[in-house]
Amino acid sequence: MTLRCNPECGKGYDIVVEAGSLDRIGALLDLSGRKVLVVTDDGVPSEYAEKVAAAFAGSRILTLKAGESTKSISALEDIFSTLVGQRFSRNDVIVAVGGGMVGDLCGFAAACYMRGIAFYSVPTTLLSQVDSSIGGKTAINFRGVKNIVGAFHNPSGVIVDPECLDTLPPRIFAEGIAEMIKMAATSDETLFERICSWEGDRTELCGMIAGALGIKLNVVQSDPYEKGLRKVLNFGHTIGHAIESAAGGTLYHGECVAAGMMYMSEGSARQRIAAALEKYGLPLSDDFDTDRLCELAGHDKKAGASGVTAVWVSGIGRFEFREFTQEELRQLIIKRKYEQQHR
Repeated sequence: MTLRCNPECGKGYDIVVEAGSLDRIGALLDLSGRKVLVVTDDGVPSEYAEKVAAAFAGSRILTLKAGESTKSISALEDIFSTLVGQRFSRNDVIVAVGGGMVGDLCGFAAACYMRGIAFYSVPTTLLSQVDSSIGGKTAINFRGVKNIVGAFHNPSGVIVDPECLDTLPPRIFAEGIAEMIKMAATSDETLFERICSWEGDRTELCGMIAGALGIKLNVVQSDPYEKGLRKVLNFGHTIGHAIESAAGGTLYHGECVAAGMMYMSEGSARQRIAAALEKYGLPLSDDFDTDRLCELAGHDKKAGASGVTAVWVSGIGRFEFREFTQEELRQLIIKRKYEQQHR
């Protein structure tokens, strides 16, 4: 199936969700007459990037080191050096093949090079397929702060092949499920129940991916620059990003969002979210000090001088935005940690 993203500003683009789509990427993307830099990392099966490169004459593959630490100024320089060295013009393109790290990095490089060139995304993890590959958010990390330097730059197209998920380790697959739970918990109770009852059928998974993408598309089309509604996509991220920074790479992004959702939900919704997370082996808590989490949450790019705006879920399929002062956020963290210890 093909979904269409038509943001209020900027060009629209197609998202193809189809098993086996990577094998016919040459037919799906018309890049004839353009230089193509395929960027991947060494944690992604090499055949994925090779398939993309083989589909377009004159392509070059740049393989980066896997890991969140690669989303840095140094890796950005590697991409720029390759683009300049190969004399890429404004008509040429970057194709990101990999997870969210590669997609974020390539999108930011494309936004900066010659003040903006096209890039295409081939997400190969469930997390990137349902979340980071669309919406136009691109970024790198800087001085330990996640995604603090970036730009809005939409892809020119996205190819989602669920068959790429067959090579994922269970823990990497589960962190993508966490993002699907996040979106469904705020916006679609039916999808939430599908995720809770899923037993491994690939066709059903394809429909669940499309359902999660549909939620995000509806949001980013109306609020491309996160001025209002788009903040709903941050459910679980207010504390989740703090957990991720404190973890220093020992926890994956989706795992941190999972734990973060438990801070920002209540009542039956919190219980149902907990059950969904447990089904997929995702964490419901963290071991980090209250003061450390408060400090890191205060440094998040979404925090203001007076505090933070967080997404709060009290019923599956609905949400509200709540304002927390730094002290209110601290008291919430203390309360949730007490509940975690006495669960």
